[in-house]
Amino acid sequence: MKFDSFDTRHYQTLPVQDGYGEWAATYEATVLDVMDKRLLARLTMVNWPDAARAADLGCGTGRTGAWLKTSGVGAVDGIDLTAEMLEQAQAKAVYQRLERGDVVATGFDAGAYDLVVNCLVDEHLPNLDGLYREARRLLRPGGKFVLVGYHPHFLMLGIAAHFDRENGTSVALESYVHLTSDHIAAGHAAGFELMEMIEGLIDEDWVKAKPNWVERYWNHPVTFAMVWG
Repeated sequence: MKFDSFDTRHYQTLPVQDGYGEWAATYEATVLDVMDKRLLARLTMVNWPDAARAADLGCGTGRTGAWLKTSGVGAVDGIDLTAEMLEQAQAKAVYQRLERGDVVATGFDAGAYDLVVNCLVDEHLPNLDGLYREARRLLRPGGKFVLVGYHPHFLMLGIAAHFDRENGTSVALESYVHLTSDHIAAGHAAGFELMEMIEGLIDEDWVKAKPNWVERYWNHPVTFAMVWG
């Protein structure tokens, strides 16, 4: 489903590549670790040092790749659509290979990875089938696919991924609502089984960063993480 019918803020909406190109300079200062890194650390079905080689699909500025390396993952390859984001990822020097391209058609070698990770990307895809098929193609037998997503519930509250320009104007990125059942269907169609799922709620850690969210969004799920195998 397109986000439009849920939009309550009606910010100017940019295509994904244009939006992230503009957001790249301030992205890491505005995206909170509780959105994704906290969930990655909570997962119990992934032993990160077991992954000798990982693919980071939609690697952005390299936040996820850097976290994977500090968590014991071996070599990490990354791919992203936006050149400005990739410049920052390159500067982190955590990737063995970095490519500009599509997460659903990476061109990376089939069956070459112990781990495939996709963080805060799926809400920008019109459908999920291609992402899950590509993750399945890339994985070795026994490998795992970890997906961290913006929760459909939070999108349905009317809040899409967005950033503020220097003049204070808020700008949103093109987004789609994928229900949990959509993920299950796409994962099963690609031959995966769901091993673990956790959800991140608006809690004390969020309130420290966004105190005005206390009454409106307290205990609402904002992100989720899945482990597929």
